[in-house]
Amino acid sequence: MLGRLASGLATAALRLPPARTRRIAVTRDIAVRVRDGVILRTDHYAPDLAGVPTVLIRTPYGRSGPMRLLCRLAAEQGFHVVIQSCRGTGGSGGSFDPFVHERDDGLDTLDWLRRQRWWSGAFGMFGASYQGFVQWALAADAGQELRAMVAVATASTTRDSTYAGESFALDTVLTWVELLQAQTVPWLARQWELKRGQPRLIAALSHLPLIEADRVATGATVPFFQEWLRHHTPQADYWRTRVFDDRLHLVRTPVAMVSGWHDIFLPAQLRDYAALRATGGQPRLVVGPWTHGSPGLFVAALREGLGWLDAHLSTGGTDHPAGHCPVRVYVGGTGGGWRDLPDWPPPASATRWHLHPRAVLRTCPAAPSPPDGFWYDPADPTPSLGGPLLVAQRAGPVDNRPVEARKDVLTWTSEPLTDAVEVIGPVRAEIHLRSELTHLDVFVRLCDVDRRGRSWNVCDGLVRLDPERFPRDATGAVVVPVELWPAAHRFAPGHRLRLQVSGGAHPRYARNPGTGEPLGAAVTLRGGYREILHDPDHPSAVVLPIVHPGSQPFPS
Repeated sequence: MLGRLASGLATAALRLPPARTRRIAVTRDIAVRVRDGVILRTDHYAPDLAGVPTVLIRTPYGRSGPMRLLCRLAAEQGFHVVIQSCRGTGGSGGSFDPFVHERDDGLDTLDWLRRQRWWSGAFGMFGASYQGFVQWALAADAGQELRAMVAVATASTTRDSTYAGESFALDTVLTWVELLQAQTVPWLARQWELKRGQPRLIAALSHLPLIEADRVATGATVPFFQEWLRHHTPQADYWRTRVFDDRLHLVRTPVAMVSGWHDIFLPAQLRDYAALRATGGQPRLVVGPWTHGSPGLFVAALREGLGWLDAHLSTGGTDHPAGHCPVRVYVGGTGGGWRDLPDWPPPASATRWHLHPRAVLRTCPAAPSPPDGFWYDPADPTPSLGGPLLVAQRAGPVDNRPVEARKDVLTWTSEPLTDAVEVIGPVRAEIHLRSELTHLDVFVRLCDVDRRGRSWNVCDGLVRLDPERFPRDATGAVVVPVELWPAAHRFAPGHRLRLQVSGGAHPRYARNPGTGEPLGAAVTLRGGYREILHDPDHPSAVVLPIVHPGSQPFPS
């Protein structure tokens, strides 16, 4: 009765379609045996409807709490819902080794589904973050019975997100390690740690060497964390069997993708979208003003996902249900809002905003000028502030003035805009620099400065330099291409564009020690001076995709 009441209130609050049934039979802790004998604990939510399809959710985050409400809501819409704990989590046997067993365990679970008397021959998959990775692990081999996927804030590969710019996403990875470990401790102990502000995790984020950080954060050595520190080079064989992007061309299932502009996996998810489109797919893409794990993302994913599953599982709809354009994005900033597009990215003019003397950002070509410089000290690393982070409460747009006031952060700012400027699409920068160190990081961030002088981050990116990947020219200068997060933002009249350049964003990215020591073992910290060049021979700039008024064929 309590479950029905909660789902009824949630259906109304979330503005979901009316339930097809409120009568749901729940069977918990079903033992599903996979090929190596491991038992995967599974729950089944069965509606009192005949011949309805199945929605499969495989997760390392447990099957209780919000997941129970989600499963009931989906079952009330007319689906058998099967939720399973990945091996080594939630009571399932075996050890959790990210990405290693998900294909085989998914195929064995599908074989189990086929043997159930209520199986209709059609199923879909739903899930966010790691729950999306397991979908991609199975998708290419699931056959025609897989009729729909809903991939939320996720991607077919996590390798590029883990080593964004060939650095190391320390905050995301270590926070995730701590989150997984926290599921094994008593509830009261976990609440006490959260109330204290997670001091062990905070200490671990600043600890060196990184090979000890997992033990500082959790009290235990976490094997996959150690492996990720060891196998961090682009050529590492370790990741070849742990990514699934090389099989996207085999996926013919209609896929709905939901993400946020400040989600940690957004660039990789958009690459998945492009890969599916390149092979003739018609995925649905929704990107909103959300962060990873934010409530708004959950609500949007539920609405979008249930509608997508209903269209493809219950009614056998086409790729895009009636009234749906292929792409729907939220344009941030003053006067933005939702836009419907025929594809991503939309047509745009790549416009270079050059760095100029006296910290000015202009569209006119670079002028003769001396470089600007700063000292970066990894013992006092430039802090990260907002942006794409795993923890929603710390992520997203924030006022950047505190970090911009530091001496190790340079900024270039435009004059107040006379007309609105809409930036929609991929954003990149080209930074020319000269440094006494050969091992360093370059962090670039685009901000919107409002009329009150507050500097709100729009998108950013980081690149880790080493002498092999970035050889110097005859003058000792290096040109660094920086891919920033994609963006959809309207800079309003009277606002200004601002570009930050600094030597890092810690602990979001592991600090660069400046020595070239191995990622996990580095303990020596070496600071150094670097110059940002912006003369005609070294035209540092940020390249923005400007969408002009009237160019959007599908305004909302």
